[in-house]
Amino acid sequence: MPNGSTLVSDVMSTSLATVRPDATVTHAATKMHGEAISALLVPTTEVGIVTSTDVIGTLAEGRDPDETTVSAVMTEAVETVPPGLRLTEAAAMMENFGISHLPVVDDDFVGMVSSTDITAQMS
Repeated sequence: MPNGSTLVSDVMSTSLATVRPDATVTHAATKMHGEAISALLVPTTEVGIVTSTDVIGTLAEGRDPDETTVSAVMTEAVETVPPGLRLTEAAAMMENFGISHLPVVDDDFVGMVSSTDITAQMS
């Protein structure tokens, strides 16, 4: 399939890992490492996301990851995309918003697309 017609659903990860907002950053980091992923959905009233960048930021700021909760470092009001969106449009969204992960939503959360997924597809 040519790059211009590749859809988010063609490259997204369909296994969605989650973490509780009251979990520690250490727990989130351990889960990401164990599952070889770099983002976790955080189910709250509005879904959030915690990424490896958030974990690194916690450490860089000198915060204790065993005492800092996911809710303190996660992004809330997350941008999402539908599975039928063209991959080039998802890439443009990531560039515009300065983000590297987009949850994929179709009635419910069905996957995650990352900048790594897009780069692998486009190369």
